Amino acid sequence: MNGRDTVLAAGCVLWRRSPYGHDGLEICLVHRPKYDDWSHPKGKLKRGEDTLAAALREVLEETGHRCVPGARLPTVRYLANGRPKQVTYWAAEATTGSFASGKEVDRIVWLPPAAARNRLTQPRDRTLVDALLQALNRA
Repeated sequence: MNGRDTVLAAGCVLWRRSPYGHDGLEICLVHRPKYDDWSHPKGKLKRGEDTLAAALREVLEETGHRCVPGARLPTVRYLANGRPKQVTYWAAEATTGSFASGKEVDRIVWLPPAAARNRLTQPRDRTLVDALLQALNRA
């Protein structure tokens, strides 16, 4: 397999300060009906698209929220449909927007970190919750 075969994607671990106070934070997860899974918002890069621009675009498309990018988080690599996939992630704080159900994503949830970790379908996505907390100095 050469590098050209690798599917390039980008996403964010989207977070907000909890509206319920006590210095909590909540992480946004998206539900994709096609796979019946819970994950962080992410998607494939368009030809010539900058990785961070793709991550912010995907967050907006999948969650309806604009966000402010923060620390770069670990890149996740895995096989998807027999092809290597590489997803570059950032921490991103949600600012404005509201969710509207669509074909790709039919639900989102905002959960405290421990609950988000438990809800995520893929174990590889759980490490990103820990990386976010480290980046925000809340580990």
